[in-house]
Amino acid sequence: MKIICIGRNYADHAKEMNSPLPEVPMFFMKPDTALLPKKNPFYYPNFTKDLHYECELVIKINKLGKNISEKYAHEYYDHVGIGIDFTARDLQKICKEKGHPWEIAKSFEHSAPLGTHFLPLEGKNIQNIDFRLEKNGKIVQEGSSKDMIFSVDQIIAYLSKFMTLKIGDLIFTGTPEGVGPVQIGDHLEGYIGDEKLLNLKIK
Repeated sequence: MKIICIGRNYADHAKEMNSPLPEVPMFFMKPDTALLPKKNPFYYPNFTKDLHYECELVIKINKLGKNISEKYAHEYYDHVGIGIDFTARDLQKICKEKGHPWEIAKSFEHSAPLGTHFLPLEGKNIQNIDFRLEKNGKIVQEGSSKDMIFSVDQIIAYLSKFMTLKIGDLIFTGTPEGVGPVQIGDHLEGYIGDEKLLNLKIK
């Protein structure tokens, strides 16, 4: 099982990070150990002093595929979920300055907690899904998949040029603006529409 994360897929987030807009989907990987076991709290790692949340819609692949055409990409998923791409921003800054890969800042243990379940997409348009993240009861991120630079189908078609997508693979589709730091004691709650899927305490 692979965890594939798309970077800079919302224009306003790219602007807040002072980063140029990508011309093709930009992606990186997380290992399966980045998943947080259900009902477990998230423990603030001791190797960073600037840990940021990035709330994202997550697609679960349900069909084996390689070199998938964009027009058939919708056949490779039927559920959507929500997750957090935790980022050690201080480590990422060092990596960027040195031209190093970002894995140390993005792919650490439990850096990709998911919501409790995925929602069926039957009758829904994947490119019109609203979601939000609340920190300690206040909204810190609001987004909609309609604002993605690259659609889910474009992402799947692009990724499948380079690797076979397998059943159970997860695609984190990018975060909207509003990313920010968390501290020990914070409480994160993630919603798709009005349904709460993510309930995470930072310890």
